[in-house]
Amino acid sequence: MAVINQPNSQIKLTNVSLVRMKTGKKRFEIACYQNKVQDWRSKVEKDLDEVLQIPQVFINVSKGQVANNDDLQKSFGTTNQDEIILEILNKGEIQLNEKERNVNLQQKQNEFLNIISTKCINPRSKKRYPPSMIEKALNELKFHLNPTKNTKIQALDAIKQLVEKQIIPIARAQMKIRIILTKKAYLKVFENDIKPNIDHVQDIDNKNNGKQYEIVGIIDPINYRVLVNIMEGEGGKVGKGEGSIEVLDMSAIKED
Repeated sequence: MAVINQPNSQIKLTNVSLVRMKTGKKRFEIACYQNKVQDWRSKVEKDLDEVLQIPQVFINVSKGQVANNDDLQKSFGTTNQDEIILEILNKGEIQLNEKERNVNLQQKQNEFLNIISTKCINPRSKKRYPPSMIEKALNELKFHLNPTKNTKIQALDAIKQLVEKQIIPIARAQMKIRIILTKKAYLKVFENDIKPNIDHVQDIDNKNNGKQYEIVGIIDPINYRVLVNIMEGEGGKVGKGEGSIEVLDMSAIKED
C-alpha cells in the first residue's frame, strides 16, 4: 500500500499500479488503478478519472514525494500536470505489482498452451490434446515459458521438441484440402504456384474428358490463406469460375 503524505492528511492508495518515466537523471511516477493502464492504452477505458488514483506527478509515489515545477519544466518543457500525466501514462513503463505479474504470467501461459493445443493432435486418435496434458508433457521435457520472450515463437519451439521427443504421441495438425481447376487454370498455376504450397499431393484426378483437374493434398495450415489468395484473391491468378478450394479435414496427418 502506498501512502501519500500531504500537509494535513495522508492519502492511502490501495491496489496501486505505478507508471514510471525517466527523463535525463530524473524519474517521474503516476499512481494508477490496477489493470486500468492497459485498458487506457488499448482505448477500452477513455475516462482518465477511472485510470488515475490521484492526478499528480510524483518523484516517488510510495514516499509521497511530489515532483516540483522546476523539475517538470526541465524534463518536459512544461509544468502543466495534465499534459505530463498523459505523456507518462501513454509512454511510461508500467511497474506491475506481484499480483499483476502473476496474472500476466498466467495469461501468457494459457496463451502458450492453447497455441500448442490448436496446432497439434494425437496421430492415433486425430484429436487435440487439452492444454493440461500439453503442460504435463512439457514439464517432463523441462520446457518452461519465458515471460519476457515472444509467446508464439516459444510455442513453435515447444511443438518441435514435443514432436521430436514423443513424450506423448503427438504430431503437427495439418489440413486436407481439395482443389478443383479447369484445364486452363491447372496448366497456368499448379506447378509453380499451387504445388509448392502443398506438403503432400495425395491424388490428382483428370475429370470431365480432361477439362477439369481435382487435386487432393495435405498442407500446413499456414499455407491455406496463400492458396485461397491464388484461387480467389483480388487479382488472383485463377479466373472467376476456373477453380475452387475446400477443406476436407482440419486434423489431417501427412503420412511418411
